[in-house]
Amino acid sequence: MARKARVKSKSGIYHVMLRGVNRQEIFHEDEDCEKYLEIIKKYKARTAIKVYAWCLMNNHVHLLLKEGNEPLATTMKRIGVSYVRYYNWTYRTTGHLFQGRFRSENVETSTYLLTVTRYIHQNPVKAAIRTKVDKWKWSSCLGYYGQPCFPGACWTGIWC
Repeated sequence: MARKARVKSKSGIYHVMLRGVNRQEIFHEDEDCEKYLEIIKKYKARTAIKVYAWCLMNNHVHLLLKEGNEPLATTMKRIGVSYVRYYNWTYRTTGHLFQGRFRSENVETSTYLLTVTRYIHQNPVKAAIRTKVDKWKWSSCLGYYGQPCFPGACWTGIWC
């Protein structure tokens, strides 16, 4: 059965979710998270995507993005392929890392934009990894509180 085509967002903003195959870990070490964020930064510069919020969990990723100068699917493919190449080389593995294509939800209103941002930042608390949202270093939450977050990866539409 053919998969359903994505509905294009009128605002160009999407909540993007990626999960490891069989819910396997995709980030084992801090260096893995750093590399993923470096890849996003690279394609942010090349494709003019805007990143409003992000959270890297052990086995999945949440991104709140605005499409840049190419379709979101193309940008996400570039990011995914780059990270999988790094991951497979680093961990001496082969094959797929992500479970199918990325999931996305259209974000059409400012109210929903705020709701999704909160949802993304609350992921570590909901997963019982942390008790407070500002205690997880692998999200953009600290940047929203005006605090430094992971160097060069804290942004609300622009890099800090």
